[in-house]
Amino acid sequence: MAEIDRSADWPTQATDALEQAVTLVRDKTVVPAQKATKVVVYGILAGFFAFMAVALLIIGVFRGLVVLTGEVWLAYLICGGILVLIGAFCWTRRFKVPADDSDEDLR
Repeated sequence: MAEIDRSADWPTQATDALEQAVTLVRDKTVVPAQKATKVVVYGILAGFFAFMAVALLIIGVFRGLVVLTGEVWLAYLICGGILVLIGAFCWTRRFKVPADDSDEDLR
């Protein structure tokens, strides 16, 4: 039987090793960056659509109130009251920062 000369196949082995190294580096760097970019882009897009939906909903409610009440000022009052209540609710749910003792030196 003839012996297989492994040293004659070194260009293929070198190419395979280089390809493995490049694939490893790409999997560790590019793939996570692509995933993070997708999350950011889809998050911005979802936020935009949610904002537009809320804005159009408020406009629709206002227009409906104008038609129902027949008075624009009353529609402003009702929409404003609803938005103030929503704001007050959000204000009560905010994160409270604990008082810092270093502020006492400034008083």
